Amino acid sequence: QVQLVESGGGLVQAGGSLRLSCAASGRTLSSSAMGWFRQATGKEREFVTSITWDPSRTDYRYYADHAKGRFTISRDNAKNTVYLQMNSLKPEDTAVYYCAAGPRIGNYDSAGHYEHWGQGTQVTVSS
Repeated sequence: QVQLVESGGGLVQAGGSLRLSCAASGRTLSSSAMGWFRQATGKEREFVTSITWDPSRTDYRYYADHAKGRFTISRDNAKNTVYLQMNSLKPEDTAVYYCAAGPRIGNYDSAGHYEHWGQGTQVTVSS
């Protein structure tokens, strides 16, 4: 059984930084594409970023426009953990952030691509 557990959320002032972690069990990162999504109150879940790799171990990272230049996704295979470093945070980044795991190849910016989800971690950015 695959389990994803997010951590690292919290309250931060605008312009600040947070690093979210997603610890995976029951499935190794090497067999999955990993994504981060977020959902603000009253809004639909939206894509933030994803990471996958090809058989040569080349990483491929994809970012939503709102995340480019501010957020960075990374992974530590030894710890079976994916990270989301968020810098220059804005009040509009306030949301519950979810980690997800899915097939290594596919439509990475679509929530439907992912088979497993974490419980989410709240990020609140104050102005």
